Amino acid sequence: MSRSPRSGAARRDWGADEDGCSILHVDMDAFFASVEIARRPQLRGLPVIVGGSERAVVLAATYEARAFGVHSAMPMTAARRLCPHAVVVPPDIATYRAVSSGVIQILRDVTTLVEQVSVDEAFLDVSGARRRLGPPTSIAELIRSRVLAAHGIICSVGIASTKFVAKLASGHAKPDGVLLVPKDATVPFLRTLPVGALWGVGERTEAALARWGVRTVAELADSDVGTIQRAVGRTAGSHLYDLSWGRDPRPVEPGREEKSIGTEVTFPVDVADPVVVQAKVLELADRCAGRLRAQGLVARTIAVKVRTSDFRTLTRSRTLVTPTDVGREVYLAARELLAGVDLGGLPVRLVGVRAEGLSAASSTIRQPTLDEVSGDGESSRRDAERAMDRVRERFGSASIGAAASASRVARRPTTDFARRDLS
Repeated sequence: MSRSPRSGAARRDWGADEDGCSILHVDMDAFFASVEIARRPQLRGLPVIVGGSERAVVLAATYEARAFGVHSAMPMTAARRLCPHAVVVPPDIATYRAVSSGVIQILRDVTTLVEQVSVDEAFLDVSGARRRLGPPTSIAELIRSRVLAAHGIICSVGIASTKFVAKLASGHAKPDGVLLVPKDATVPFLRTLPVGALWGVGERTEAALARWGVRTVAELADSDVGTIQRAVGRTAGSHLYDLSWGRDPRPVEPGREEKSIGTEVTFPVDVADPVVVQAKVLELADRCAGRLRAQGLVARTIAVKVRTSDFRTLTRSRTLVTPTDVGREVYLAARELLAGVDLGGLPVRLVGVRAEGLSAASSTIRQPTLDEVSGDGESSRRDAERAMDRVRERFGSASIGAAASASRVARRPTTDFARRDLS
């Protein structure tokens, strides 16, 4: 479900005029949970939570679980307390990615103008598909029926003249619905919403606007733009003022490049031993580099994320001299960053590694190092890691790992870690 605030005053019917409304926002309903229910029909109608260990967070929850106050990103301990009879299912990221790819292919069969913005949502521009498939509402229903038939999951679709309003519409169409906001109804629709529904309005911005007496989109639109700029800054103020009047000129951008690739784990118990944390960083770096190679990408920047036992989150990043897709290079940078994090003497609850500044490996100019020229550097390591990739493809991701961490894994089991994809 959309995390944007919804308004009880927002109607489910804003008219039937589809002229100028060629933008669709398709959003899978409780995606991870829906995939699990499609695989386990006996869970249908039950409160289901997708998440890892007690110390992890909720990745998805069915609407039956949400009725008890459970929502994504909530600590699992809190979710179990709110809904103790819920069925908890461990996440299967590989399956979710496969289903996501299948859904995106269905969308691309409708139009080539598809912009995937996350694993479970995408924008479409169907202006060129209307003659072949009919009006946008018919296209929306076609998409929903194809997704249900192919994968057994449901989705909601928002239809509008802009991406911003289409996304809001899909949130108000949930669950399992379609909402058309005609072009002429854009401003009336927006004026029913709280200011927190606007893109870019988080808790701090919402509080800053409230101090100026602006709590709804209508109040923002009726304000002087200078007032809004004084409240939140010149650039953000102008942007929010335009959105309050439905102005969003951004087109659908097909083939948008992934901005980062990363992964993180939450330890089953807080870890005070830096060697254990470092061993986990090696595993994460290896996994991260494998995903880079699988997508034909290299990274210029490496970042680490550490959360201490008091829930303080620290991040550090470093730009490499030469972009890489080699796990050893990712690990060395991450290890150096980790060593520079001041934990204040506290044990570690969570650690993550992320590759940023991505570019296509085939077109990225790289300066060879002296080790590479001598045949004993990154090139040979890449060949070895690609061989590991082939082993994993054939025998599974757990069949082989970074050797330096093997003894640590054997000595200190880490198979109960709750993993969460960050890309």
